[in-house]
Amino acid sequence: MKLDAALPPVSLSNVPTIARAAETMGFDALWTTETQHDPFLPQPLIAEHTTKMQFGSGIAVSFARSPANLAYTAWDLAAQSGGRFILGLGTQVKAHIERRFGLPWPDSVTGKLREQLQAIRAFWDCWQNGTPLNFRGEYYKLTLMSPFFNPGPLPAEHAAIPIYIAGVNSGLAKLAGEVCNGFLVHPFHTPRYLSQTLLPAIAQGKEKAGRGDDSSVIVSATVFAASNRKEREFCRQQVAFYASTPSYRAVMDLHGWGETAENLSALAARGQWAEMPALINEEMMQEFVTQADSPAALAQALQKRYATLAQRLALYLPFIPGEKDDFWRELRVHWD
Repeated sequence: MKLDAALPPVSLSNVPTIARAAETMGFDALWTTETQHDPFLPQPLIAEHTTKMQFGSGIAVSFARSPANLAYTAWDLAAQSGGRFILGLGTQVKAHIERRFGLPWPDSVTGKLREQLQAIRAFWDCWQNGTPLNFRGEYYKLTLMSPFFNPGPLPAEHAAIPIYIAGVNSGLAKLAGEVCNGFLVHPFHTPRYLSQTLLPAIAQGKEKAGRGDDSSVIVSATVFAASNRKEREFCRQQVAFYASTPSYRAVMDLHGWGETAENLSALAARGQWAEMPALINEEMMQEFVTQADSPAALAQALQKRYATLAQRLALYLPFIPGEKDDFWRELRVHWD
């Protein structure tokens, strides 16, 4: 199982130092997020200042961008990095697409995302193999690619850019099984939800698409983990925040905690954020958060808990050189 890290929300001037430190620490990949900053801008710096470590967007908001934007960006990053880039996409939720990005929410989330992925690959096929660009769907019609706008092929070993998509519910997990190389598991999950809901949906998608066992879909999970009281309370706050999101209700419902989720949503609607963590009891914490008394024990607990569930893990803690270095070093040493 690979151990990945998350880039904290920092200015671009800090990225080279963090990237070099992450590779030195032995992380297998460094993921960027779309919160306070654009997820793609740090990535040329990560590619430039590392030599072996993979990196990817975990996630970039797909519905805020056109397939052309995503195709060109990924193509250039794959070229610069020698094929180390992973394109990770997520849909976000309706309120953010409409009110933060000012764009329409689609009638079908999976339908539009499927078309986006197909369109991106149509661009790549055009550039790599000379196939005429002729994609026609419900949301996108793409038929123009003159030589002036064609970046040309990549070395063959770099052209198969992996695409991961993120999700909480089964619809996007099924889509990942159909058309993606990987699925990014949202930190708001439990091992039971992953095993009983998400993994079966991925398998259904693979079966629908006729993808055999050789067409593996990498499961990459971001996980809540804590080795001391401060980290546990941080995780409790984050679980409460995510549990208040109505579109994530299925996770709580699986465990019979729907009423708690409704109460959390009501508190969030009133802006009573400080009162929300108290609703996350110890039973919920045990399900959502992997807990141990030391980094060494935490490494063992995480690998045991996710051994049959995921191929990549990243902690829901940003990697910041100079902060918790001993923690990360001990975790990484005992990961192997």
